[in-house]
Amino acid sequence: MTAFPLPVRHTLSGANSPDRPDVGTVRLSVHEAGAISSRPPLVFCHGFPELAYSWRHQLPAVADAGFRAIAPDQRGYGDSTAPEPIDAYSLDHLTGDLADLLDALEVERAIFVGHDWGGFVAWAMPVLFPERCAGVVGVCTPYTPFPTTDFLRSMFGEDPEQMYMLWFQEPGVAESVLDPQARLVFEKLTVGGVDPKRLAEAGVAREQGAQFNPFLDLESLPALGEPLLSAEELEVYASTFARTGFRGGINWYRNIDDNAVAHPEVGTEPLDLPALMICAEWDPALPPALAASMPERCSDLEVHTVAKAGHWVQQESPDEVNDLLVDWLARRFS
Repeated sequence: MTAFPLPVRHTLSGANSPDRPDVGTVRLSVHEAGAISSRPPLVFCHGFPELAYSWRHQLPAVADAGFRAIAPDQRGYGDSTAPEPIDAYSLDHLTGDLADLLDALEVERAIFVGHDWGGFVAWAMPVLFPERCAGVVGVCTPYTPFPTTDFLRSMFGEDPEQMYMLWFQEPGVAESVLDPQARLVFEKLTVGGVDPKRLAEAGVAREQGAQFNPFLDLESLPALGEPLLSAEELEVYASTFARTGFRGGINWYRNIDDNAVAHPEVGTEPLDLPALMICAEWDPALPPALAASMPERCSDLEVHTVAKAGHWVQQESPDEVNDLLVDWLARRFS
C-alpha cells in the first residue's frame, strides 16, 4: 500500500482581502507529513484533474529529508469546498487560499511546489504574496503568463472541440461528458510518457492546427502510454471524481482571460528567490521548450529535465523527481 498521511482539515476564509470578494467560507482538506522545524515547509499544489494524493510519493521523501510537507486538495477538488460561482476560482482566490493556509498553520513563509495548474498558482505566489515565499518549484509548468483564449484560438482554430481549454469554457459542456465516466478519464489519461513522434502519428500532438482535446472522446483515445496507477490508486481518483464531478477543477480554466487581465505581471515580473524547474521530456501539454526563456525572468533558477517522462512525472518518475527536489532543498535551505 502506498504510504500517504491522513488529512488534517482547516477551515479557511476566502474573504480576508479586498481583492478577493467574499464567496463564503472555504474548507480545505490538507494532508501533512514531517515535523515542524526552522526550515520553511513545502506546500504542494496539484493540477487538473488531480488531488493532493498526486503528491503521495513526494510528501514522505520531503519529510524524511527534514522538511514539513503540506498538500491541500485545492478549492474545487476532493474534500475541499467547491463554490458554485465561476469567478470564485480566480487567481486571487487560489493564491489567497494558500496564504490563508499558511495563516491557519501559523507559518510565515513556505516553498511552493506546483504541477500543471498548481504550477501557475505556485509561480504566482512570489508575485502576489512575496512576503510568504521562501522559494518556488515548478513541475512541468514554467513561469509564464496565462494562455488566453485568443492565443489558444490562434494556435488551434475557432472550433472549441479542437483544444480542451477552449472546450472547457462553456459551463456544463465538459462536465456532461466527464462526470459520467470519471473512471475512464483516469484509465485513459494517467499514463506514462510517450515519444512525441508517436503522438504526432496518432494525431494527438500539441502542435498548431492539430486536435488537442483528449477529453472529448475518451472511448476512442488510443492507448499509447503504459498505465501509471495501481488498482488501489486508480480507485482513489475514480471514486473521488465520481462523487464530486469535475466542475470545480474546470472552473479554474474558465478564469484564464480574467486572470491575464487582472495580473499581467504574473509570468513577466522578474523573480529573485530560489527557484527550481523540473521538466518532463515527453510532456505533451507542457513541453520543456516552454521553460527555455525562464532564466531571463528568474535570477536564481535551476532547470532539470526528467528523461522520457510524461505529464504526470511526479507519479511516473517519483525517485527522479524526489532526488532533484531533495538535493535542491538540501543545498538551498539547510
